[in-house]
Amino acid sequence: MPPRRTEAALSGRTSSKSSSKHSDSFATRLLCWFDQYGRKDLPWQHPRDAYRVWLSEVMLQQTQVATVVGYFDRFIRALPTLTDLAAADEDNVFALWSGLGYYRRARFLHRAAQLCVEHHGGELPRDFDALKALPGIGRSTAAAILAQAHGLRFAILDGNVKRVLARYHGIHGYTGQSAVEKQLWQHAEEHTPIQRVADYTQAIMDLGATVCIHPRPRCSECPLSTDCIAYRDGLTAQLPSRKPTRSIPTRATVMLVLRDADGRVLLERRGPQGVWSGLWSLPEAIDPQDGWRIAQQHARIDDVTALAPFTHVFTHYRLDIEPLLFDGAAPRKADADETGARWCSASEIGTLGLPAPVRALLLRIDTDQENP
Repeated sequence: MPPRRTEAALSGRTSSKSSSKHSDSFATRLLCWFDQYGRKDLPWQHPRDAYRVWLSEVMLQQTQVATVVGYFDRFIRALPTLTDLAAADEDNVFALWSGLGYYRRARFLHRAAQLCVEHHGGELPRDFDALKALPGIGRSTAAAILAQAHGLRFAILDGNVKRVLARYHGIHGYTGQSAVEKQLWQHAEEHTPIQRVADYTQAIMDLGATVCIHPRPRCSECPLSTDCIAYRDGLTAQLPSRKPTRSIPTRATVMLVLRDADGRVLLERRGPQGVWSGLWSLPEAIDPQDGWRIAQQHARIDDVTALAPFTHVFTHYRLDIEPLLFDGAAPRKADADETGARWCSASEIGTLGLPAPVRALLLRIDTDQENP
């Protein structure tokens, strides 16, 4: 039996015979719900300017609001304007981003800010095509910036919105497929109102994040359930359709933690290609014997401790990591050498962009030694 609809879920219900009236009903009901239940105290809403909206939209890609809030506050305190971001050192940007993952987002964010200074007077352009041409800004992100910061009528289609529309319209098929996504964009355009575009944009994202959730939507609380095909047909568990599954390969690496008598750790800047490009990380080896050889190139070492192995999962593969600790290493070179390696104190590490598993590993080592 379908869940009982509350009075709030039925409010705003209208009969509709034309697609325009149907769209009006959708937006009207959603805005009525937003006025009562929507999120209005998110840090990027006060003020809701283009830079803050842009930063939040990029952070929210692949990351939930609850996680983003703290990172956003820290980032905006350090780099409160687009020109501050453009002028920042890349290591500082990565350090502020560290822990959010998908570091290409941070690199694109930084480069886009620099291009805005070079070509757009230090502001994000209000022209859709110019905005979408910036690194890391796709159709939905550009639309979200223009809709929320300037109230311009542009439809968005992030993951939450895809879920709402796929269920409401009963659209089968993986939402990342081009044909399915095309249908969803058409519906997103139809439903976006002329008035209160900023509130509507926030409302449909909020509905997907708090009510039309995966896997168990709260249909009794939804203002759209009276016309939702997935709700009507009992398909909320099946829609949106799952992404086709495929096995992902597993790779392995040995990470070398070389630490000198002063507690400094050897880090290397990764190259421009591959995973964690441009970040500072630990030297790596193919096996423990190779690790010992590489460690000797950087320092005089006497002993090694094998630490607990762990696995880090990327989108396309799993990485099995075997850490080796070389404590009391005597550096052969005091400063950065031609390979981009440098010995860093704990305070210096805090200012650098490190991959999350590497930062967690170093923190765990320090914690274990403080609490043997």
